Amino acid sequence: MNDISSVEPADVSDRHLHGTTSPRADRIPWAAMAGIIATVTVFAVAQGLTYPLLSFILERQGTTSGLIGLSAAMTPLGFILSAPFIPALSRRVGGARLTILCSILAALTLMTIAWAQDVWAWMPLRFLLGVFANPLYVISETWLISITPAPRRGRIMGLYSSIVSGGFAIGPLSLWLTGTEGWPPFAIGIAAFLLCGLIVLAVVPRLPDMPGEGEATTVGRFFALAPLLLFAVFTAAAFEQTLLSLFAVYGAALGSAEERIASLITCFIAGNAVLQILLGRLAERLSSTRMMLFCVLACLASCLLLPSAFNSWLIWPLVFAWGGVSFGIYTLSLIQLGERFTGQALIAGNATFALVWGIGGIVGSPATGLAMQLIGHQGLPLSLGLLSSVLAALMMARRRRG
Repeated sequence: MNDISSVEPADVSDRHLHGTTSPRADRIPWAAMAGIIATVTVFAVAQGLTYPLLSFILERQGTTSGLIGLSAAMTPLGFILSAPFIPALSRRVGGARLTILCSILAALTLMTIAWAQDVWAWMPLRFLLGVFANPLYVISETWLISITPAPRRGRIMGLYSSIVSGGFAIGPLSLWLTGTEGWPPFAIGIAAFLLCGLIVLAVVPRLPDMPGEGEATTVGRFFALAPLLLFAVFTAAAFEQTLLSLFAVYGAALGSAEERIASLITCFIAGNAVLQILLGRLAERLSSTRMMLFCVLACLASCLLLPSAFNSWLIWPLVFAWGGVSFGIYTLSLIQLGERFTGQALIAGNATFALVWGIGGIVGSPATGLAMQLIGHQGLPLSLGLLSSVLAALMMARRRRG
């Protein structure tokens, strides 16, 4: 099985090295792009279903919010520990082979989770889900950035984020149709994982090779190259992982039914899906840095408004916009990654993004869960608001320094 590119690596490297955009280099390989995006979207369906489903089950079992957050943190822990190995594994095994294998293993892991139904058994299993999910995201985003023409990077990465977010939205929405008991919701996730592998298998001849040019860059070295960019990824991860795993607990404390909470989570992710293309286009016109600062400040405003808006109709547009700007931080981070890095540094950057995303999830969910135990359910917006404030302050300080 070969990873054969529909756009030759020389075209990509020449465009980055010389700063020119020939008509051929500016051509978008739609077939490869569609396969890459479809693969991650299907995987996102299963991921988006897993977090709220397991949280609902643990909540019914009387599990504390802190332990629910710790359980959710096992998946990002898998991201963290697997990330340093992905660049070398993808070069040695091949990107396509690795994603197909991980899709099958993820499906088997979810089957075991459905069978076990125990919080302590779920700890190592959710860790394995993170290990198997991580290569898919790293490899697909590296593929996509590699074949995307620079002048269209904002809108295409926005399109990618929007479609993948739509996949995340379908996950919680499926709980509204199947309920949260028994095998039906797990069957949807298992089927989605397997379909992911089939899509990759179908588009193998059109997939690009993993980037090979440039000096080898490790995950550890990349931290020194873009610390603020990585903190932005950390923030985006903390928002998403915390809200997916603990918003059910927050809503239950305010007396909301499971169906309403699941619908609000879907609305949050729908905001991701609808707004990313707009944010990408604005990044092309106004700069990705300026748009990222806007998204961070909007996240802070949403945290401040959440307590007063939760039981009114305003919660729906608030959660929708909040979803868009919080995930927009990650979309804009991907755009900046493509603007600043190529070759080996690009795949190392994507792997480091995955590691930092894992850190954001593993720190965000338990820390927020603990805050909710100590000060009540409003610990959720307070914790996320504090994180937004720190990132906004760092970004503004950097702008002043030029």
